Amino acid sequence: MADATEAALLEKASRYAFRARMDKKVATGPVFASARDSTVTDVTGREFLDFNSGQMCSALGHNHPTVVAAIREACDTMLHAHSSHYNVREIELASRLGALVPAPLQKSLFGESGSDANEMAMMIARKFTGGHEIASPHISFHGLSDATRAVTFAGWHAGHGQLPGGTTAMVAPYCYRCPLAQTFPQCDYACLTTSFALLDAQSTGRPAAVITEPLFSAGGVVEPPPGWLKRLHEFCQARGMLLIVDEEQTGLGKLGDLFGFAAEGVVPDIITVAKHFGGGVGISAVITSAAIEEKVVAEGYAATHSHSNDPLICAAGIASLDVIEQEDIPAKARRIGTQMHERLQALMQRYDMIGDIRGRGQLIGVELVRDRNSREPATEEGRAIGRFCFEAGLIFSLRRDGSVLRFVPPATTTPAQIDWAMDRLGEALEAASTGKRA
Repeated sequence: MADATEAALLEKASRYAFRARMDKKVATGPVFASARDSTVTDVTGREFLDFNSGQMCSALGHNHPTVVAAIREACDTMLHAHSSHYNVREIELASRLGALVPAPLQKSLFGESGSDANEMAMMIARKFTGGHEIASPHISFHGLSDATRAVTFAGWHAGHGQLPGGTTAMVAPYCYRCPLAQTFPQCDYACLTTSFALLDAQSTGRPAAVITEPLFSAGGVVEPPPGWLKRLHEFCQARGMLLIVDEEQTGLGKLGDLFGFAAEGVVPDIITVAKHFGGGVGISAVITSAAIEEKVVAEGYAATHSHSNDPLICAAGIASLDVIEQEDIPAKARRIGTQMHERLQALMQRYDMIGDIRGRGQLIGVELVRDRNSREPATEEGRAIGRFCFEAGLIFSLRRDGSVLRFVPPATTTPAQIDWAMDRLGEALEAASTGKRA
């Protein structure tokens, strides 16, 4: 028999809660009630191991005590501040970020979500360059507001009518499924050469920026080949375009480095951060140089929301940076990534359904195929594996219509929890596989 409390809540949800979620359109359980570290608990008392870190925003661990303490202190001092005036927490947070990013990046502008930050970044680029056109790779995700949906090409376009103009897709560096049927490194970044030939042909002479992730998360945990980001930066510079790197799902330690772009030796013109930046509280930031800020402000640029520099969310941001630095989150991410890859490689040796394993640190993807030669996506099998693991108490995301399993274990995840999760995945592969190795 269904739990009476859960049933009553789901009846209310069915009646009153708007169902426009990314991956679920029906009012079914579980209904979550509490969380701690890497575990979430529903109203029936059932626990789940959360390998999606909530909506990727609890990658430091659910209800981290350092973040909770900072929020409590803000509740006792100042929750909200006039957005036209500075407050102590806002200045402190901007200073902390300025010390973390490479020069000439220095100036921070705060928002309340990743979409906010990417919208502001694009407007700053347009204001600075005087251009309008913005491109993004075809498996990118930058948000689901109208402005960011227009540069989100991983999905979520159908049925949303006319999107804002001035945006275009580029060929993404998806080497496992290269749209140009090329092989790296022999291709010499054909995806970029092709993309910019098309961008040049379509341009009205007003290019502004390229916005990209350093590792494409929602698009299938796809990592560009070495040197791609650097070459992209060169293409942008040759056209007077800014490079915006969206670090919202990848930055602040999650990949094993403080920022995803660090390994490429590139300093973008603008970066955005969000997700676990607030330790579970909604805050985002656009970070750029003093020179870019000077020009756009002089030309009248203004951007703020009613709560975008509130002491409450800024306190959470400061606390998250404390955790990242004091607990060495990049090192924890590397440990998690190493163990995950070891376990997944062992499963790959046993199950032909695993076609590719990708990602770094806490962000890991597994691409499923029906045949390793044809690489036909195993979408139905992936959905079955997702259901199996969820029923067993393991949460993760399905991407690319179900053919990619995306894992984002919180930094609090123990080796034993990783082993438990991979054991459940092995059971799911056993149940779904049609190509088990002898």
